[in-house]
Amino acid sequence: MTANESSAPAVDTVTVAYSVSGMSCGHCEKAVSEELSALPGVVSVAADAKAGRVSVTATAVLSDDAVRAAIDEAGYELTGRA
Repeated sequence: MTANESSAPAVDTVTVAYSVSGMSCGHCEKAVSEELSALPGVVSVAADAKAGRVSVTATAVLSDDAVRAAIDEAGYELTGRA
């Protein structure tokens, strides 16, 4: 194995940014991130309350309905893809 190879298989991912209304602080970011992270296939979530955006990296494109439900469960509103 060379220095550029890793023992983990490569996983193709896709990142989609969403606009979310109602987030205003770190607690908001954490709540949204936790709900989205629980969706199948999600690799990482980056929420930015100030910008009102959430970037979700997953192994496949998530359905907007699943993303909307997770954000709704956290107490916020998905306003669309950013």
